[in-house]
Amino acid sequence: MSKVVIKAENISKQYRLGLVGTGTVKDDMKRLWYKLRGQEDPFLKVGEANDRSKKGDSDYVWSLKDINFEINQGDSVGIIGRNGAGKSTLLKILSQVTQPTTGKIYTKGRIASLLEVGTGFHPELTGRENIFLNGAILGMRKHEITRKLDEIIAFSGVERYIDTPVKRYSSGMYVRLAFAVAAHLESEILIVDEVLAVGDADFQKKCLGKMNDVSKGEGRTILFVSHNMSAVKNLCNKGIVLDKGSTLFSGDVNKSLEFYLSSLNNSFFENPKINVDIKESKGPKILKCEIKSGVNNNLSSFYDAGDFLQVSLSIKPDMNETREYSVVWFIYNLADEEVAVCSSWKMNNKSFNSLDTEIKFKIDTLGLLTGEYYLRFVLHVPGDVNFEDWNNAINFKIVQHDINKTGFEYTSIWNPKTFLKTEWL
Repeated sequence: MSKVVIKAENISKQYRLGLVGTGTVKDDMKRLWYKLRGQEDPFLKVGEANDRSKKGDSDYVWSLKDINFEINQGDSVGIIGRNGAGKSTLLKILSQVTQPTTGKIYTKGRIASLLEVGTGFHPELTGRENIFLNGAILGMRKHEITRKLDEIIAFSGVERYIDTPVKRYSSGMYVRLAFAVAAHLESEILIVDEVLAVGDADFQKKCLGKMNDVSKGEGRTILFVSHNMSAVKNLCNKGIVLDKGSTLFSGDVNKSLEFYLSSLNNSFFENPKINVDIKESKGPKILKCEIKSGVNNNLSSFYDAGDFLQVSLSIKPDMNETREYSVVWFIYNLADEEVAVCSSWKMNNKSFNSLDTEIKFKIDTLGLLTGEYYLRFVLHVPGDVNFEDWNNAINFKIVQHDINKTGFEYTSIWNPKTFLKTEWL
């Protein structure tokens, strides 16, 4: 049976905008008086959800509201949500940087946190001295830190500057050393916020590999906040989706990611854009796009995997100049990952004239997993200019994936992203 190492019970965090404390000595004394009498804080009865995009009626906001979850030893948990959802506040509470307004957090084991660039570092100390400082904070003995020292320095890639005060480090060097320390010293729980985005691509990949090793190989628990959905998918086995300080979903990481990205695009699919007009542009321009099912020739935004699409673009010609151009189309998923592309010129040796008024093509097989997608079109003169770059042109949904009628259906849009129809010989 898995051992619970983190438990959150009704965690809430309230802030007052623009001020420290309640703003007046009278209000501070009132709050203290209620606390001493064992009564509810009167200021907790007011407050609004933390919606950063709207002006509220109250100065009190709930950065977190009634958060509950349990995390087992060895779990890798991705905490995802929009900016301002409460992710960093939750990690600060778990790291004991700040206390919750209400509720309790139970943790078992030492916690190493990497919440922002320079967390836990003293700027006047050298990199080497800060390694020992961080180890001491975690309760490790000097000989234990010394045993890990060479490994930490080698992983960080800043050996040349290890005896230089860290105040002279770049932000990337800061993060490299800070992550190396957090990942290699013997803590049971590792908490990482979005700081890895500061590092270069090679170091990010290295960090994800190390976190995967410490989770699966060493049985340590990881809490990871990132807007990189692929990184969350590859590292984590569970997910928590936050929005305006509340938990929307908690469970399997694939379902968490699908829930989060679908929530971002609910309005995107409430009124499917079958016919869409776009703004004026120079040269030939796309006036309208239609997609039809190749099966029944009906306008639609819902398809089965393996269907084929008929796409029609209505073009306003350029009467001032006649020249040849190509059309490039792209398919993106909700994570804004490009999953398919085709160029009329490069792949089919087909070009169009700037006097044309309509362009048609078909996509023979939708080799896509169940999920939501959108099309992008580019009108392009090879080696010269783009007349038109129409992103989010039209959207559609793959709703069924039992392409061979076997009763087996791929249901995840995450890994892999597409399928290839295969004939077994």
